[in-house]
Amino acid sequence: MMDTLKYNQPFKTETGAILPALEIVYSTWGKLNSDCNNVIWVCHALTANSDVESWWPGMVGKGLLFDPEKYFIVCANILGSCYGTTGPASMNPETGNPWLRDFPLITVRDLVNAHEILRNHLGIKKIHTIIGASIGGYQALEYSIMQPEVILRLVLLASNAKQSPWAIAFSESQRLAMEADQSFTANDPEGGKKGLKAARSIALISYRSGFAYNQTQAEEDEEKLTSFKASSYQAYQGDKLINRFNPFSYWCLTCLSDTHNTGRGRGGVINALKKVNADVLCISIKSDILFPVKEQQFVASNIRNAQYVEIDSFYGHDGFLIESELVTEAVRKFWEMT
Repeated sequence: MMDTLKYNQPFKTETGAILPALEIVYSTWGKLNSDCNNVIWVCHALTANSDVESWWPGMVGKGLLFDPEKYFIVCANILGSCYGTTGPASMNPETGNPWLRDFPLITVRDLVNAHEILRNHLGIKKIHTIIGASIGGYQALEYSIMQPEVILRLVLLASNAKQSPWAIAFSESQRLAMEADQSFTANDPEGGKKGLKAARSIALISYRSGFAYNQTQAEEDEEKLTSFKASSYQAYQGDKLINRFNPFSYWCLTCLSDTHNTGRGRGGVINALKKVNADVLCISIKSDILFPVKEQQFVASNIRNAQYVEIDSFYGHDGFLIESELVTEAVRKFWEMT
């Protein structure tokens, strides 16, 4: 079930900006039990949304990991996105126009504070498991630090404790591509699509491994000089994104990703990780070049009650989306042990 929470109070961001009100779109499956503690909270990645079934196949349903007959599954569309929750494409009530590039810088901690508004609205006392991959992992880890008594178990997939310079470089390259599109810099509400297509092409290179590209996009025609499969794939994926996502939201969320630093204001990352009370499972994708395995190993080695698992996937960072059976196996073993 998808619903919208209208929060008609000012929301102050970490940087001090004020959003006059919030709308939070969220999806739920199953029912909250009498103890209000059978909650699986899913944190989505960059361009996904609250409908987990639509972007994480094989995870939600009877007999699957997120079984609505056992659990109350919640996923909130994040601030800054374009699927109904307040973001750059939303109307600024003070001007009567879309926010676009005037939307304030938001941080991962702002996402957690919005999640807290929703949690309290839904009457959830404890979260059995919070799970997130990529920037979903940023949210899940920050939530476990900011509300350590609420989160009982944390599953972190293909993520880390602080945005790396490598990941920031990818984000900035995407923003440079978007800035080259004059319709984006002109703040045209319908603009930025060409820039977003180019940005998506850059991002894709970080989401898959070179081995995967060399296998899936290999040419049968050894005499070919143009129209390569890899070129077509990049263009096709760019077109898919511009048909479903807002360029101004994409810009906003890449900036948000770069704010990720659990150690900010907490005496460093290691001190921040000590605040986690949850039982933790860190899952790596061996072929992930965007979030190398050392980053999950670091998190696991600096949180008490943490376990570490590596998934051997050919798909790189996107392996967390594709290898549902391996993720399910790892999480179920983790649940049995905790």
